[in-house]
Amino acid sequence: MNYNELHKNIKKKQSFLCIGLDSDIDKIPKHLLNYDDAVFEFNKSIIDATHDLCISYKPNIAFYECRGSKGWDSLAKTVKYIKNNYPEQFVIADAKRGDIGNTSKMYAKAFFENMNFDAITVAPYMGSDSVVPFYSYDNKWVVMLALTSNKGAYDFQFIENKQNETLHKSVLKKSQEWGTKNNTMYVVGATKTQSLSEIRKIVPEHFLLVPGIGAQGGSLSEVVKYGINKQCGLIVNSSRGIIFADNSENFATIARQKAMEIQREMKSLLGLRPI
Repeated sequence: MNYNELHKNIKKKQSFLCIGLDSDIDKIPKHLLNYDDAVFEFNKSIIDATHDLCISYKPNIAFYECRGSKGWDSLAKTVKYIKNNYPEQFVIADAKRGDIGNTSKMYAKAFFENMNFDAITVAPYMGSDSVVPFYSYDNKWVVMLALTSNKGAYDFQFIENKQNETLHKSVLKKSQEWGTKNNTMYVVGATKTQSLSEIRKIVPEHFLLVPGIGAQGGSLSEVVKYGINKQCGLIVNSSRGIIFADNSENFATIARQKAMEIQREMKSLLGLRPI
C-alpha cells in the first residue's frame, strides 16, 4: 500500500484510526476459550465489527509469540483473514525489531515475505545496517521508533548531543538518508504532544504512527492540533480502550461503539482541517 492510497483511505473513511490487536489470552472473554483458537476468534470478531471505522490493524507480536507455535498460528491466521476479507486495511507488525544486518534481513523476510504484513515497527538504536534490510521490499513500510509514549522515553530519547540536538531528533534526521516519506513512518507517542510541532518541522510529510490515546492518557485533539499535515499524515492507535472495553458475549458490539466514538471525533477534527 503506497502513500497516496493510505491518504485516499483516510479521506474515504474519515478516519485515521489504527486498532491495536494486543490480544492477551488472559483478558479475552471467557466464552471464547471453548474455541480451538480463542485468540483468532477474538481478533476475527473485533475485525468484523470495526473494519469500516479504521484504516489499520496493529497486532503486538509479544502477545502472540509468548504462546509459542500456537500464538504464531493465531497471528498468521489473523493477518490472512484481514488480507482476504478487508484488503484495504494497512496491517502493521508491532515487533520493534532491529539487529545486525543479516538478522534484520531474516526479520524482514519473516514479516514481509512469509506473513505479508504491510509494515513493521523497527528500533533504530543499532544504526543503518539494522534498518536498511527492511527497505528491500517494495510497497512495505518501516515504522521507526522516534519518540515513544512510555515514561522510560526520558531515559535516552531526550539526551542531547554536542550540537544540542536530542536523540529522537537525530533519529528523525539521519533516517531520512535510508528511506523516504513513501516507505518510512515514525512512532511518536500521544503523550508527547509538546514535541509534535518540532517533529513536524523535521518530517513535514511523513506519516506518524501515534500510540497512547485512551488508556495511556493521550489527547486525540492535541495530537491533531500539533501533528496533522496538509494531507493528514497521522495514524492514531488505540488498543485496550477498544478491544477490552467489554468481556461479555457482547464484546464486539461494545468494541464497535468505542471505535465509532473515536472515528466520529476524527471525522470532526478532519472537518476542521479538510484533506
